[in-house]
Amino acid sequence: MIMDVVNTIEICQPDDWHLHVRDGDVLPDLIAHTAQQFARAIIMPNLKPPVTTAELALAYKQRILNARPSENSVGSSFEPLMVLYLTDMTTAEHVKNAKQAGVVGFKLYPAGATTNSDAGVTDLAKCSAALAEMERCGMPLLVHGEVTHADIDIFDREAVFIDQVLEPLRKTHPGLKVIFEHITTKQAAHYVRDADTSRLGAIGATITPQHLLYNRNAIFSGGVRPHYYCLPILKREEHRVALVEVAISGNPRFFLGTDSAPHAKGTKENACGCAGCYTAWHAMPLYAEVFDAAGALDRLEGFASYFGADFYGLPRNTGKLKLKRQQQSIPESFPMGGSTVVPLRAGEMLAWTIVG
Repeated sequence: MIMDVVNTIEICQPDDWHLHVRDGDVLPDLIAHTAQQFARAIIMPNLKPPVTTAELALAYKQRILNARPSENSVGSSFEPLMVLYLTDMTTAEHVKNAKQAGVVGFKLYPAGATTNSDAGVTDLAKCSAALAEMERCGMPLLVHGEVTHADIDIFDREAVFIDQVLEPLRKTHPGLKVIFEHITTKQAAHYVRDADTSRLGAIGATITPQHLLYNRNAIFSGGVRPHYYCLPILKREEHRVALVEVAISGNPRFFLGTDSAPHAKGTKENACGCAGCYTAWHAMPLYAEVFDAAGALDRLEGFASYFGADFYGLPRNTGKLKLKRQQQSIPESFPMGGSTVVPLRAGEMLAWTIVG
């Protein structure tokens, strides 16, 4: 890594290991933002209807490729990495077909956990054959780690998930490779950090910029602020601090995943607003802010550019991304097809700017 601690950082081009881009006429607007920074991204499959087969994934991938910036423009070589939506009906044959088609994983949404998760898994026992085949062929399981029981407080659902679902899952399928996505709690950070992978399969975790930058007070600062509302929800300050500690630690089990989740302005600023923060346009400046504040800019490259690729068994990128310590204003909104999307921290300033 080449670094001028005062002014600029230059890192291997990063990847986004957790991204929502939706579908249809919004794709060109959303892909352009991600492709300005990231060489590749894991594309979430929670469309309506969900992406449940290799055929559906390949068709969705082609629509994304068609929406990339034009040839010779920045981002024209952006590569979507496809995952399938795990359901109660997923079979071992689905897993074999996915592997053969180049799909890189399956996504576990507990039914009702987040946006478009109604078709999610109701009982992991129903997926046992599929999970066994994933274990056999080395196909990772990407996990939205929350229980959905109404009697469990929303701020406790991730911690309960570890005890009730994740640890039993890993014991039942000891060779399964797991990515604990968008972790938000001290319990999750320490679970992944301390996991004994000599006994159970490899485990990694993605962390979003909003969970590194903010605690739950941000949602209610001066009133209800819907553009800070996401799932899993922001937690107490002690949890944010624990996430920063593992993100900057250089531990290769932790890597970048924005969970950038675009919703039209009207569906966020609503009596029953959607969950999700839009960070695709300014993700790397936000992450740079976190690492800069912690005095750990020299470890940003591993977190953003190396560890995720290594975990998935993919080659590291050969391109570079340069950021400069230069203030810029975050726009109030962006076009999203026929509507608009409001980014996280709209109208405020960034301390870092992408310059190459």
